[in-house]
Amino acid sequence: MSYEHLLVDIDEKFVGTITLNRPDQLNTFNYGMAGELHQALLAMDEDAGVRVILLKGSGKAFCAGIDVNELEGKSAMEYRSWVRHMTQPLICISQLQKPVIASLQGVAAANGMGLAASSDLVIAAENAKMGLTAINVGLNCVGPVIPVARIVGRKKAMELLLFGNLIKAPEAMALGLINRTVPKEDLEEEALAWARDLATRSPIAVQMAKSAFYAAEDMDYLKQFEYMGEIFARLCTTEDAREGVAAFFERRNPEWKLR
Repeated sequence: MSYEHLLVDIDEKFVGTITLNRPDQLNTFNYGMAGELHQALLAMDEDAGVRVILLKGSGKAFCAGIDVNELEGKSAMEYRSWVRHMTQPLICISQLQKPVIASLQGVAAANGMGLAASSDLVIAAENAKMGLTAINVGLNCVGPVIPVARIVGRKKAMELLLFGNLIKAPEAMALGLINRTVPKEDLEEEALAWARDLATRSPIAVQMAKSAFYAAEDMDYLKQFEYMGEIFARLCTTEDAREGVAAFFERRNPEWKLR
């Protein structure tokens, strides 16, 4: 499938890369890019040649939010539908089987911060910044704040939502919004290497771990253990589990059978 606002690539190491490609607009979401990103994520999730999805932005920014040029002249019903469309990529990431790594350069603002926070893992340039900045133009980030709040907690999320300040990568990492930081000039190479490293793990084990993590997140504490135990029991019956244990004892690299 061809895309107008994205660049899509799948390499021989099982990494599928989706690049937001509106650099002159700082990769802000317009209606077309939001729809394409949702479609591309779903397509990658179904592709047997992809084990890990790497999400990045072209140019100097990861994503500066939503394109405010599309705000004019809608009814309340139209705005509701439009906002749902814009946040659909954020929502769908937790529903994908395969892990999504966001590679963050420059700024991730508003819906861009929400997209990064929604991703399963984040690697960022040391000079990157993040913020729920819509309040600064008389709007708010009540959609993007949802994944952010799950990471940073209520008080900090409310501060980010109401003040709209950009926070630097070290603070974002301390808050749990970023997993790793690297020098700006190394980001592309390091992000790809990290994604390829993850792709060497058992695909079925990784996918079951991700799905179980999100499914158990809102369960009662004891129910979480019960559910996770059931998932582990199912995983133990798979061919990949047997292959992984055998490879460990035989001191060789495993050959994964399942995508």
